[in-house]
Amino acid sequence: MAVQSAPPALPAGPAAQQPAAGPPGGREPRPGRRRSPATAPAVLRLLIVGLVIASLAWGAVAAWTVHQHASAAADVVSTAEPLSVAAQRMYQSLSDADVTATTAFLSGPQPPLAARQHYQADIAGAAADLAVIRNAAAAGGNRALGAGLAAVSAGLPVYTAYVAEAQTDNALGFGLTGGSFMQVASEEMHLTLLPAARTVYLQQNAALTADTARAAGLPWVIAVVLLAVAIGMVLYRVQRWLLRRTHRVVNYGLLAASLLLVVGAGWLAIAFAVARADLRHGDDHGFAPAQLLARASIAVQQARGDQILNLISRSGAASFEQNYHAVRGELGPGPGTLLTSAALASAGGPGARPARAAERDASAWYATSDQVYRLDVAAHYADETRLVTGTGPGSSSVGFQRLENDLRQAVTADQATFGSGAAPGAGAFRYLEAGVIAAGLLMAAGAAWGLSRRLAEYR
Repeated sequence: MAVQSAPPALPAGPAAQQPAAGPPGGREPRPGRRRSPATAPAVLRLLIVGLVIASLAWGAVAAWTVHQHASAAADVVSTAEPLSVAAQRMYQSLSDADVTATTAFLSGPQPPLAARQHYQADIAGAAADLAVIRNAAAAGGNRALGAGLAAVSAGLPVYTAYVAEAQTDNALGFGLTGGSFMQVASEEMHLTLLPAARTVYLQQNAALTADTARAAGLPWVIAVVLLAVAIGMVLYRVQRWLLRRTHRVVNYGLLAASLLLVVGAGWLAIAFAVARADLRHGDDHGFAPAQLLARASIAVQQARGDQILNLISRSGAASFEQNYHAVRGELGPGPGTLLTSAALASAGGPGARPARAAERDASAWYATSDQVYRLDVAAHYADETRLVTGTGPGSSSVGFQRLENDLRQAVTADQATFGSGAAPGAGAFRYLEAGVIAAGLLMAAGAAWGLSRRLAEYR
């Protein structure tokens, strides 16, 4: 059998000599050259979205924080502080009306015109302040004040009716009957009106304190500043990343966003620091001593009322003298007392001088009051009455008026100090809310523009 030989080898032709197929386009990759990562455009897109959201979020949180602090500071100036002053005036007017009415009753069947006018002015002032507080509570939906305001509203006409009956009976020569009505009127004042007015006063003070604390609070401001620092670090790292990849020193969009962040956060921090300092100064050197002095004025009126009611009642009870000594211990002067604490808090301000004068005049009035109670124990009622109701030098009436004038001057001065601090504090937030909103929007636009230009280079 014949063996079939292998076919002869074909000669090398052009097809056999063609090289293996290379990459599309016929370009050979150069040895050692790396292609740009395919994820760079995706990273840029993520950075655009992330920085835009972060910028808008910072602007929103900063604007909300500014709004909360600014509205609280505005409430302090326009609402809380005026209502606190109105509640304080109402309490003092009621207390002073009782002292004035009882003093006028003791002066005789026909009390002086000045005393009657003083009493009527006190009642009118208390009614006016009551209306202001009641209208504000109704407008603001504040139901917490309802019980106290209702008690004052209902009790005031009852009190004035008893006083009118006492004055009428006294003028007709029925001194004992008139004295009984005056005692009942004073009981209505001390058991109903003053406790209710004190409740309203304390609630308004609490509202003012809460608004001041909310305006000067730190937590949200610190959160906004920390968020700004975090966004600033991200902007810095993104710019460093772009520098390494593109060798461009400055990305103007990201630089503008960074500068806007610094300006917005710096403005917020400075405005808050100024507002906090002003509000704290007004609170520490105005509101706080004014409240102490107001409490001292009320205590002095209570002590004066005890003297007069002791004369009217002639019951021989020791409660009036005991109340006087209790009030004296609370008033001072002395460490921890109302007068000394208020004088220390007012130091360096316009209220310091009358507060110190009140300390001195209180000591002189105590000496006269001690003599009043010694005469009462000795049953020297005529001398006691002259010392309590007289208008000559050294009388309890003159000493009381001098002390009251000192306290009123000090309260007025300290309230002015509070106003001079609270108003600039509230003004420090002016235009800031709009400013941080604009900063957040422009930051987002700057970051988007700056990164979009780099992204366009990959297309």
